[in-house]
Amino acid sequence: MFTGIVELARVRSLRRSKAGARLDVDLPFDAEAGESVAVSGVCLTWNGGGFDVVPETLSRTTLGGLKAGGRVNVERSLRAGDRLGGHFVMGHVDAVGEVAAVERSRKAVALRVAMPADLARFVAPKGSIAVDGVSLTVVDVESDRFSVALIPYTLARTTLGAARRGTRVNLEVDVLARYARKDGRITKDFLRRAGFA
Repeated sequence: MFTGIVELARVRSLRRSKAGARLDVDLPFDAEAGESVAVSGVCLTWNGGGFDVVPETLSRTTLGGLKAGGRVNVERSLRAGDRLGGHFVMGHVDAVGEVAAVERSRKAVALRVAMPADLARFVAPKGSIAVDGVSLTVVDVESDRFSVALIPYTLARTTLGAARRGTRVNLEVDVLARYARKDGRITKDFLRRAGFA
């Protein structure tokens, strides 16, 4: 489990094989073999010198398109007692979205992201979403897209600062929204357990 508070890292290489691919990344922290690390929002296992990526992950995320010298967002897994600065992020990508527009103003950048329509029921204004592993607050939602605001800190310290129209991004909806929803409705049982009913 992660928080969506990421650091930037540089890709050394992505070498494909019949078994998938070997991804080498210059991590900005010391990781132990067997440790879970989120790479652009995808939970992978550090093997001491890189990551082994299976074909399923390559086909369902943006990792297959990585190139040597490119940058990725990385995060160590959450430990008991750590501060939770973002939201609960599992590292299980729901879909690949595409940046539909980048709208700039003096104080922030609004990113509009197209998503599969079946994810819209899990995305709510003022709710959380992970975009390439970055914990963000949703501004608004339409049937097949949503928007988020990026502050200068996020622009400078994540890959989203380089996002342009057409950039593909990994999306993970808020795990709490997923469990709160059943058949498109918030369940009474969830509201009761969460203390709202």
